[in-house]
Amino acid sequence: MQDVDVRALATQVLWAAFGLAVVLGAVMQRTRFCTMGAVADIVSMGDWARMRMWVMAMGVAMIGFNAMVAAGWLDASKSLYAGPRLVWLSALVGGAMFGFGMVLASGCGSRTLVRMGSGNLKSAVVFVVLGVAAFATLKGITGVARVATVDRAAFTLPTGTDLPSIAAAATGASKAELAALLGLAIGGALVAWSLWRAEGRSVENIAGGLGVGAVIAAMWWVSGRLGHVAEDPNTLQEAFVATNSQRMESLSVVAPFAYTLDWLMFFSDASKLLTIGIVSVFGMLVGSALGALASGEFRWEGFRDAGDTGAHLVGAVLMGVGGVTALGCTVGQGLSGVSTLSLTSFVALAAILLGAVAALRWQAWRIERAA
Repeated sequence: MQDVDVRALATQVLWAAFGLAVVLGAVMQRTRFCTMGAVADIVSMGDWARMRMWVMAMGVAMIGFNAMVAAGWLDASKSLYAGPRLVWLSALVGGAMFGFGMVLASGCGSRTLVRMGSGNLKSAVVFVVLGVAAFATLKGITGVARVATVDRAAFTLPTGTDLPSIAAAATGASKAELAALLGLAIGGALVAWSLWRAEGRSVENIAGGLGVGAVIAAMWWVSGRLGHVAEDPNTLQEAFVATNSQRMESLSVVAPFAYTLDWLMFFSDASKLLTIGIVSVFGMLVGSALGALASGEFRWEGFRDAGDTGAHLVGAVLMGVGGVTALGCTVGQGLSGVSTLSLTSFVALAAILLGAVAALRWQAWRIERAA
């Protein structure tokens, strides 16, 4: 493959990623898909409907990803989530920070984009602050602290940290066959649970669960199959074009917020290229705006008071630092990462949920104390 062919391929990948992100933004806006909202519904009202939507998306993404592994199209170990290093403490600490922060900021990173597209100016502020905090944790002062502390606590496995790789090493069975078996079994169980009760079988829930899960799986194909180059003519090494991590990627939002701000601020620098993460940010904004305008739900909204502003600023910082530390957010780890059956992603997901519950309990305690 020639260099000009790689550039043409990158353009195809970017347009495909943008289109999928537009669909994702519209689906999330129309179905009220929101992880923080799902957890809040359970804690405050005992309502599991939106949680069933999120779990369905997780199951669909898991089935789709592992079906492609079984077909020989993808390899989980070539993603950011399922390498041999299990960064358990980073996942725990970062996940808990992100979960707590998303409650303070009225939603996770993906919800921030959806709310921005619907005219929410609070989310625009969260976007900028989250992006700056994420960039500092990638390459700045909090990044140095991260590498010197939590990142040191890790296990290095002889194989990838995804369940099919671990099971294949232990049993000698085919990784592809195990991916098909485990992906279908675990993903199928999640989908079945989401549909078990009537609250999970509404049109909105099914549309949100299937739509979001399918987009996550499709993005894996775009990055890991369409964008895969066996030998880059510039490096003579395997490459996944138009990715920030240089590995195959699906959707995530925390690090892409940082890369988007970097691209916007240094646009004239020819070395700053568009990536899947950056175009996904723009795509989700466009999709959510189109959905809000079509439904008549677009409206401007600002901060209520200084306390509201402060809570959102603190939440944005916690999400930026925590999301990078945990290698992902509710979408990056909770959907994309978990779809690979990565142990690190399961740890991060559990920590995010625990952090969110803790923040909701803390908010309830403050309200009761003030009453």
